[in-house]
Amino acid sequence: MTLIEPTADRESTALAPDLSALPDRAARAWTERMAVSPRQGSTYAVTTESGHTYLVDVKRRSCSCPDNRIRGEHCKHLRRVAIEITARRVAPPGKQRATCDACGTVTFVDEDARAPHLCERCRLVPGDVVRDRETGDRLVVVRVTDERASERVVEATGETVAAYDTNAGYPDDDLVVEATYLTDAVRSDDPRRYAFPRSRLERTDERLVDTLDG
Repeated sequence: MTLIEPTADRESTALAPDLSALPDRAARAWTERMAVSPRQGSTYAVTTESGHTYLVDVKRRSCSCPDNRIRGEHCKHLRRVAIEITARRVAPPGKQRATCDACGTVTFVDEDARAPHLCERCRLVPGDVVRDRETGDRLVVVRVTDERASERVVEATGETVAAYDTNAGYPDDDLVVEATYLTDAVRSDDPRRYAFPRSRLERTDERLVDTLDG
C-alpha cells in the first residue's frame, strides 16, 4: 500500500455540486423546496413547492409523478430522496432517524431497535471485548443499559456509578454498561458483572468468541 501525503498546493474544490454542470432534473432536486417524509417500507412522500405530493419508492426506483410514471425519467423527486438520505436528513429504508443516547449525534437505527439507541462510534454489543481506560484491564460487554451513571445505584455500596472515585472524570449522564472481566468470562459460566460509564470503556476489535477460539 502506498500512502498519499496531503499537500499544501492541492487544488481547491467546492463540496457542493456545480449546479450549472448538472442536468436540469438534478439541479432542481437540489434547489427546489421539497418536504420528504418516510412512509412504509422503502417509500417516501415528497411534497413539492406547488403543493403536489408524490410517492417515491427508492428500491423500485419509481415515483408516482408523470415524469417518471409516463416518461420513464429519473425524476427530481427520486433524486431529492437520495440527496436527503445521503445528507442524513431522512433515514434509509428499514431504518429510523435517532439521536445517539451516548454522544447526542444523529444516527440511524433499525426500525424495531430498542433503547438505548447508539451511533456506530458508540455502539457496543454483548460479547464485545473492551478496555478499561483507568486500569487497562480487558472486559467483556454483557449489556448496555438505558440507565445513566448518576441514576444507577450499586447495591454493594449504595453509591451511584457516577459517585465512584475512579469515575469522577466521566459524565454523570453516561450510559451504564454492564461488563465482566475477560479472565472471569473465560473461566466461569456465571461471572460477576460490574457497572461502568460508557465512555470509560474503550472499544477494541476483539470479541469474546474470537478469544475463546484462539
